[in-house]
Amino acid sequence: MLPLPAIADRETWLAARKELLAAEKAATRTLDQLNAQRRALPIVPVEKPYLFDTPDGEANLLGLFEGRRQLIVYHFMFHRDRGEGCHGCSFLVDNIGHLAHLHARDTTLALVSRAPLAELLRFQARMGWTLPWYSSWGSDFNYDFHVSQDESVAPVEYNYRDKAEMLRRGENGNLAGELPGVSVFLRDGESIYHSYSGYARGLDMLLTTYHYLDLTPFGRGEGWGGMPDVHGKGMDWQRLHDRYEGDGRRVSAASCCGDTP
Repeated sequence: MLPLPAIADRETWLAARKELLAAEKAATRTLDQLNAQRRALPIVPVEKPYLFDTPDGEANLLGLFEGRRQLIVYHFMFHRDRGEGCHGCSFLVDNIGHLAHLHARDTTLALVSRAPLAELLRFQARMGWTLPWYSSWGSDFNYDFHVSQDESVAPVEYNYRDKAEMLRRGENGNLAGELPGVSVFLRDGESIYHSYSGYARGLDMLLTTYHYLDLTPFGRGEGWGGMPDVHGKGMDWQRLHDRYEGDGRRVSAASCCGDTP
């Protein structure tokens, strides 16, 4: 059984809570500054004519905006050999709220994967998801935004590190195959611009389950950063939401999502 935190009277707790509150407010101000810096990034024209398979037929990148000004693409890892999504990416999609709130801010959110559309839609139906999911199979989209790694197609790069740097850091899980990421695009008429991409721990901001767990004494329970390892699984606790009980099939986080520093 995991040990409890220190037990104290209300006055002692209140003093510690107020000290933490000051740190939380400072961190919030830092986050506000980061968000402002992110919004101020220059934008880069997207000139390559990417094509995607959608349930309504072929579409270009402009079509994925659905008429809105902003587009957020989550690069979803799909394991064709298993016919299912990465459990980490699936965990993230389970955290997405109602899209009406994004649409109210002129923003579209969609999943894109490098796999045939029929395979994606079968898994989508199994998971009960309704958000847009498109196939980039046969296009350079995943390679150009560094979430598909194949040195014979494009130079290996992930989280703004090239192959040599990843090898020096021991990030061997990021050198081949599919990886997670998020990319943001802005539309001005029919002109499209790339404004932002994030990878690895940069995706934490999208995971509301983690933020809820961060409020609790045991945190994420993954055994790093001072947290207890709640079930002795480290970071390898996530499952597809229909596989938390008695499935007998376990996939390590490293083989699914690469290295995540």
